[in-house]
Amino acid sequence: MLRVYGLSTCSTVKKALAALAVAKVAHRFQDVRAEVPTRAQLENWSQQLGGWEKLLNRGSFTWRGLPDAEKEGLTEARALALALKYPALIRRPLIERADGRVTTGFAQKVAAEFVK
Repeated sequence: MLRVYGLSTCSTVKKALAALAVAKVAHRFQDVRAEVPTRAQLENWSQQLGGWEKLLNRGSFTWRGLPDAEKEGLTEARALALALKYPALIRRPLIERADGRVTTGFAQKVAAEFVK
């Protein structure tokens, strides 16, 4: 079963969840604000995606609202700490497959994998 992580108010998450429902793809949604992912999950996702740079959405309102001191000189550890503190920074939707593979976003390539 797919696990979909994101914000229930995010338009891209809504689009992804609707497409999965229409395609009858079994999935579970977790709003990351209501149920913050664990540090271990964030570490795994970061590794799967190729680094924290692909896990955090640095174009988001949340990112732009952070003090510069929190954004400067980020390391993997500091970036993951920010994601724990501000889960809205996680790119969305983050889709975790049963085999552990992870993707972010719901671009055509990702959508085509589920919606035939």
